[in-house]
Amino acid sequence: MKKDIKHIAIVRLSALGDIVNSAVILQFIHQKYPNAKIDWITEEIFAPLLQNHPLLHKVHTINLKELKKSKSLTELFKTISKLCSLGKFDIIIDMQGLLKSAIVSRLIGKKTHGFDKNSSRESLSRFFYNTTSYIEYDENIVKRNTFLASDGLGFKINDLMLLKKKRVFETQLYPLNKSGEKNIAIVIGASWESKKYPKERVAELCSELGQNCYIIWGNDKEREEALWICKNSSSAILAPKLSLFELVSFISSVDLLIGNDTGPTHIAWAQNIPSITLFGPTTKRMIYVTSKNLFVKSHSKVNIYKIDKNDFSIGDIEVKSITKKARELLI
Repeated sequence: MKKDIKHIAIVRLSALGDIVNSAVILQFIHQKYPNAKIDWITEEIFAPLLQNHPLLHKVHTINLKELKKSKSLTELFKTISKLCSLGKFDIIIDMQGLLKSAIVSRLIGKKTHGFDKNSSRESLSRFFYNTTSYIEYDENIVKRNTFLASDGLGFKINDLMLLKKKRVFETQLYPLNKSGEKNIAIVIGASWESKKYPKERVAELCSELGQNCYIIWGNDKEREEALWICKNSSSAILAPKLSLFELVSFISSVDLLIGNDTGPTHIAWAQNIPSITLFGPTTKRMIYVTSKNLFVKSHSKVNIYKIDKNDFSIGDIEVKSITKKARELLI
């Protein structure tokens, strides 16, 4: 441990799943540095997930995506000025490891920490760090995140600590059906089409499970798919439109979550909710597997250094391989 650590900045701009998997570090930092203030810098759209977190001092937002679209020099200088005036930090940890997040970190201050040249997808980012950590790029995402932060702060996190973690986000329980049947959340969305389990398969899955299967959706297209699933399975229930905060509350209240490799699915692990993640073009590297956080992977081979977004093999996953694990988790 480092005795002089009083104010910490964490830079993790996006995306939802990555922020969820990174936020687990907060409880461990607090255990080692109970009096330290922790600030988080993120994209504006994800701020509701972190705001009011009891272990965060402040959440600072920027809007790089909008800045990229507008190409406004005025907004660019405003963003730079904002980052440069956030205050003094004893350490700034870039948990994203990209060039853009490294630049953001450096604008905040000089005492930056990040992945070294052999650990990051964008090795140029290392030039913006004061200190670095090495961990294999193909290592589990959660282990990469927690190792980077803990190494920079001078302590270690082991598997037992991760297995015994507290819920990452504090939230109230969502009022769900208490008819005696199990409540299952089904996440049908994903950032790429090839990461999505086909709606026909999802409808079949809901029917086979025979429980309250809430179909979670995030946009108009996903809502249409969710409605189709509900029409084709009597066990499928259209979930309400949920804010980011409500989404965490909803997932924290179910008995099981089944979903694609996407942000909402990762929330289940963060909240200690049983889950099954479905993988096609990506791998179990993206999740932390436990006795109640399982996965089903298609038979395709994945090169994590060059992901094939045209790998639609997730559709080959048999429904029965999912229901078998689901029933084991619901016992």
